[in-house]
Amino acid sequence: MGKMTPRKKRHKRIRNNVLGTPEKPRMNIYRSSKNIYVQIIDDLSGHTLVAASSLDPAVKDSIEYGGNKEAAKLVGELAAERALEEGIKTVVFDRGGYKYHGRVKEVAEAAREKGLNF
Repeated sequence: MGKMTPRKKRHKRIRNNVLGTPEKPRMNIYRSSKNIYVQIIDDLSGHTLVAASSLDPAVKDSIEYGGNKEAAKLVGELAAERALEEGIKTVVFDRGGYKYHGRVKEVAEAAREKGLNF
């Protein structure tokens, strides 16, 4: 077997100790090459208050591929709509450990456009 080389990290990981509260829950974004998943979480109770994904039928039927910027925008809009329906107007934004770029940025901008405050 050949020499193993360390896998290159595509994006620099960052992590702050960001916690959500009932008044200001945490919005977390997870992403892979094929899926974008957003959760709004109350960390004190451990409950997921709102979730949206590019695999949701509301989004999946409107896109060709679940990992692109178009999908990210639709997921951000869907997450914001669901949060506002639940009475959540302000969230703490956790980037899922990734720098603010590309699809993560699209999710955040779409959620802001729908009226969710960070």
